[in-house]
Amino acid sequence: MSILVVNKNNFNSVKNSSKPVLLDFYADWCGPCRMVSPIVDEIAKENPQYLVGKINVDKEPELAQAFSVLSIPTLAVIKNGQITSQSAGARPKPEILAMLES
Repeated sequence: MSILVVNKNNFNSVKNSSKPVLLDFYADWCGPCRMVSPIVDEIAKENPQYLVGKINVDKEPELAQAFSVLSIPTLAVIKNGQITSQSAGARPKPEILAMLES
């Protein structure tokens, strides 16, 4: 499965997905974001049961604010339209998968 570029125009359909959603809040200039990005890509490719999206905080400040993103990368998991977990900072793959599975 490919990564979905999430913006304010498609956010509601992403939020209301029947699949658990992993959102990666990032910026192109952010070093830790570049470390997490390939891990998120890998999770998307290996786990079609999840919807994986990336939100560029520079292009979508309203969405970053809605999630109270203060530092990046921030990862958020949404299930049934509700945020079930959120974590700031680079995380290893097992921790990210644990967020999705909890």
